[in-house]
Amino acid sequence: MSKFPVLSPELIRRLDVPGPRYTSYPTVPAWSDEFGQCDHVRALEAASHVQDSPLSIYVHIPFCRERCTFCGCNVIVAKDPRKADRYLDFLTKELGLVAKSLGARRGVSRLHLGGGTPTFLDENQLTRLWRSLTAEFTMLPDAEIAVEIDPVVTRDEQLELLRSFGFNRLSLGVQDLDPEVQKAVDRFQSVEETRGRIDLARRLGFRSVNMDLIYGLPRQVQDGWRRTIAQVVELRPERISMFSFAYVPKAKPHQRQLPLADLPTGPTKLELFRTAHDMLMDAGYLAIGMDHFAVPEDELSLAVTESRLWRDFQGYTIVRASDTVALGVTGISCVGGAYAQGVKTLPRYEAAISEGKLPTARGHWLSPDDHRRKTVITQLMCNGKVDLGADGESTFAKELAALSRLEADGLVEIHGSLIRATPIGRVFVRNIAMVFDAYLERQAEGATTFSRTV
Repeated sequence: MSKFPVLSPELIRRLDVPGPRYTSYPTVPAWSDEFGQCDHVRALEAASHVQDSPLSIYVHIPFCRERCTFCGCNVIVAKDPRKADRYLDFLTKELGLVAKSLGARRGVSRLHLGGGTPTFLDENQLTRLWRSLTAEFTMLPDAEIAVEIDPVVTRDEQLELLRSFGFNRLSLGVQDLDPEVQKAVDRFQSVEETRGRIDLARRLGFRSVNMDLIYGLPRQVQDGWRRTIAQVVELRPERISMFSFAYVPKAKPHQRQLPLADLPTGPTKLELFRTAHDMLMDAGYLAIGMDHFAVPEDELSLAVTESRLWRDFQGYTIVRASDTVALGVTGISCVGGAYAQGVKTLPRYEAAISEGKLPTARGHWLSPDDHRRKTVITQLMCNGKVDLGADGESTFAKELAALSRLEADGLVEIHGSLIRATPIGRVFVRNIAMVFDAYLERQAEGATTFSRTV
């Protein structure tokens, strides 16, 4: 799809509904707070028996110097970087608890530091974190080791240190380079600051740079957005994540500070995505999944052509790990046939670990039906197609009937048990995936936390 097709207002209206992004299935609102630390330990112990498969590890660094009003992440605003010292004390203890339950399974193929702002940590704190991680786990020679940064607060010395540890992927939060949009969302970042971080990363030998952009922010208009995309194209990051702004004020009350009247919605918002899509395609990028783009020589682009793209809480990847272990407040693990999410506040996090317990807030054991639907949804979200299998037409008869409307709208093609998203269906693949979600009808309350699909 070199050009984004024109859609009728009626079709946009029907597609514009709240829906999960399906970084997990079942999604978080379906999980139970009756799932506790004992369940979490049992899941880790189950994962310990898979000795020949490396792990993926996510470490959540929740601190930010300021809160951006658009932000949907779990963050703790702190001015004093010394506040992170105490956090690292408990993170090190959590590492020990997790490693104990995992037994001899310690190889890591993927490590991701996210936030918050991981470079809130100074050089001494980053060194301490790295030593704690590598004291318990072994980074494999070809491991994907990534970190998220805010270009404004990240110093040269921090990037140099991270590269010396073996970090090879960098993700920059940018969102929009238009000064008017930045003013509306309280995040200020110049093109020069962004270019400086990218240039240094390349000189240091980071093999891939990703840039996060968001469409649908207040005061985004076509002229300013076109300038931002043109500037991004000139910077030429290997990957671009083009996220739809999730306005969920019930879950994130600080978003109520945004100038609501200036939020682009519906067709106006979709036109922003159309502009970015067409400009990036003209610049030689390839569309990846529903909202990512990559240069043709990038691993993601190659994976798309071979239908081996994968996706988890950290985004699209080719490094598929059977188990993901998350550390820190709010971290979400997918391990041993279960999801487990950490508590959201520092006092609860510290209290649990002080008692020698994992800081588990809630979770979910996947049933056989969950596993099958997760596979279906993941294949659709990643590779745009799925074969439901020999018994698929009978097992998913209800879902196939529901898909007939989306087929009529031009989003999918159905050939027996084979479902294939069309180019436009890949953009609205969340709507397709929702058909296979057995929990949505029971989540009337939880669904208010879902962003809209347009």
